[in-house]
Amino acid sequence: MAGVELEPIIGLEIHVQLRTATKMFCSCALGFGEPPNTRTCPVCLGLPGALPVANAEAIHYGLMIGMALESTLAPISTFHRKNYFYPDLPKGYQISQFDLPLCSGGKLGEVNIHRVHLEEDAAKLNHAGASGRIEGADSSIVDFNRGGTPLAEIVTEPELRSAEQAGEWLRLLRTTLRALGVSDVNMEEGSLRCDANISLRPAGTDQLGTKTELKNMNSFRFIERGIRAEVERQRALIEAGESVTQETLHFDPKSESITSLRSKEEAHDYRYFPEPDLPPVVITEAMLERAAAELPELPAAREQRYIEQLSLTAESARLFAWRAELADYFDAVCAADPALEPQVAANWVTELQGRLGDQEAEDSKVTATALAQLAALVASSTINQGGAKQALDTLLADGGDPAAVVAAEGLEAVGGADQLAPIVAAALEANPELTERLRGGDMKPIGVIVGEVMKQTRGRADGKEVTALVRQQLGLP
Repeated sequence: MAGVELEPIIGLEIHVQLRTATKMFCSCALGFGEPPNTRTCPVCLGLPGALPVANAEAIHYGLMIGMALESTLAPISTFHRKNYFYPDLPKGYQISQFDLPLCSGGKLGEVNIHRVHLEEDAAKLNHAGASGRIEGADSSIVDFNRGGTPLAEIVTEPELRSAEQAGEWLRLLRTTLRALGVSDVNMEEGSLRCDANISLRPAGTDQLGTKTELKNMNSFRFIERGIRAEVERQRALIEAGESVTQETLHFDPKSESITSLRSKEEAHDYRYFPEPDLPPVVITEAMLERAAAELPELPAAREQRYIEQLSLTAESARLFAWRAELADYFDAVCAADPALEPQVAANWVTELQGRLGDQEAEDSKVTATALAQLAALVASSTINQGGAKQALDTLLADGGDPAAVVAAEGLEAVGGADQLAPIVAAALEANPELTERLRGGDMKPIGVIVGEVMKQTRGRADGKEVTALVRQQLGLP
């Protein structure tokens, strides 16, 4: 298919550990970081004769997720046994949902949801040489503490077209789930994990290519890098005339390599059948009313509120609404100085976040109060934009009070004819050829003169004021 433009088709499967007190089908307490195999019982270890009981709070959280994603909620939902052998699955099957999931359809942002279902998590394998926890060249041990943790699996339609779009949408999903309070969505601890199904097809067609699955990526950066790497791997195979094999893959973020784990299973490979020890879940009106009553302000509503009540631009409103931590920081900046225009506050929060990369603004040394004070110094013309950005760099490195930083570093704005007129005159005198061109009506060199003045004032002058003084001193209109 050399010469044919190929487009990626990406669907996501997101596993969310629900923040219940106990496991999905037993009364073992949930936690993170406890000694291995200390949160277990006959049910989650799959011992003979042990009977599961569904966690009502997990079902409640599943209903809240479905409502937030505008899904259709099933009046009756059933659990199934998903059969496969793996060392971290003591029963030889996983209790999940098959043809009657709790939630079907739905939408978040611009991406449609296929389904949301509940299941139990597997245990955790620790491998020698990978985790660093055990010794031995070819050893693995199993920690069953995680086994049985309630999971909500959210499956999207294959509508994403790039790694960047996938990362942005996942951030929106995490913000939504965090607002709901159903999970701490901590990717580092594995409470939010993502699989990506990826294929390529000729652009502009409805044809679907052979898909592969990248498993258990646990950071937005790794997800985006993994998808990009797999897209390029498939593109190279197709352009070389080779076929893509349907398989499950692992992306190593250190080496940027992709390796095969196993062939990709289909539904029939798991031999689903109804879980005989669990009755169907009947969703009552009281359950729906409770879930609806506990829904908070969701990102879409927050975005609309920012536009309608605070007059933020659509771009700023979406940025904050889709990133809850950044929105909370923005709200704190506005609260610190009610006289500050919200869009001005938004611009400075965006300026700060642009310097932070993956770090959140609330975790930086720049407090919301300090950023509001810095913006107020600009609004009062005590300091100009350039000086404020220099002060922001200092605050990022050391924290502190913006006014004190401005005074200590001599960043106060240089303004007024008394201060600027001599500096402008000197710049014109130092550039006679450019000055003559300006007098003749050629205004292109004015940027050089303004730049010279800004250099002499260390960026503390106002560019518009300098331009006006140049025109005045040359007698230009």
